[in-house]
Amino acid sequence: MPVDEFIIYVYCSVKPLVDEIYIDHPIRQRGFAPKLSDAEVITMEIVGEFLGYDTDKGIWRYFRNHWHNWFPQLGSRANFSKQASNLWEIKQQIQKILVNQLDGFMDDVHISDGFPMPVCKFARARYSHIFKDDADYGYCASKKETYYGFHGHLTISGNGIISGIVVTAANIGERETLWEMVPPIQGLLIGDKGYIGQQLQEELQLIENIQLETPKRCNMKDERSPKFVKCLMSKRRLVETVIGQLTERFHIQKVRSRDLWHLTNRVTRKIMAHTIGVFLNRLLGRPPLQFESLVEA
Repeated sequence: MPVDEFIIYVYCSVKPLVDEIYIDHPIRQRGFAPKLSDAEVITMEIVGEFLGYDTDKGIWRYFRNHWHNWFPQLGSRANFSKQASNLWEIKQQIQKILVNQLDGFMDDVHISDGFPMPVCKFARARYSHIFKDDADYGYCASKKETYYGFHGHLTISGNGIISGIVVTAANIGERETLWEMVPPIQGLLIGDKGYIGQQLQEELQLIENIQLETPKRCNMKDERSPKFVKCLMSKRRLVETVIGQLTERFHIQKVRSRDLWHLTNRVTRKIMAHTIGVFLNRLLGRPPLQFESLVEA
């Protein structure tokens, strides 16, 4: 659809959710309200992410140059960036509401995987002061390289809806973060080899009613039927598709922040933008993960 229609669709999707959240949890108790409404700011962020403008500066400049008549109260870049970052918690609540509406938590199948988020080039890591107390060294198995930064841990439903994400230092293992993502879900969880372990499987089954299935290592005997294993591997490719979209369209692996506050907002709005895309595709009767023709740049 044309960009102007996309902006309208996104705003009409976001505005009722913001109003719903503010009924019980108003975020401003005193002082003057910002000239640009929070729904407008979140709309601009989502549209900007879809069009490839993944920084506050890029989003602000795009709307100032092309859509200022639609957002006449758009002020300085600094004010826009500050207001957008202050809304990170509202965006997380919007994400949860959308996942609930899309039945993402209720799906019987979920898939979990991770992705690296380097802070800087490996050669510069020892001299970098960015996130000095938060980032660390980790190993990316898919790229077979050590990097310095963070690690994103992602869980999606069987339809590609992002139901959970945790960002940790790169040295934090997947098993340690899994418990933060599984409470809303039940049923079958397909993980990678990092989740292999009889004790973890038994604890998930007993505490969360989750059946954990993973690929086996080369030196391990697999007693499951080949048909079942093939089905698991086929289903697991879906999380690779979602991570590919987050990486290529929304640039989630690029850490363009200098503190956790801005990094939290950056990651949150990318996850929310992806979920809005799934939401609009379902509304329009399209495949949920078909983003290519959803908006015409």
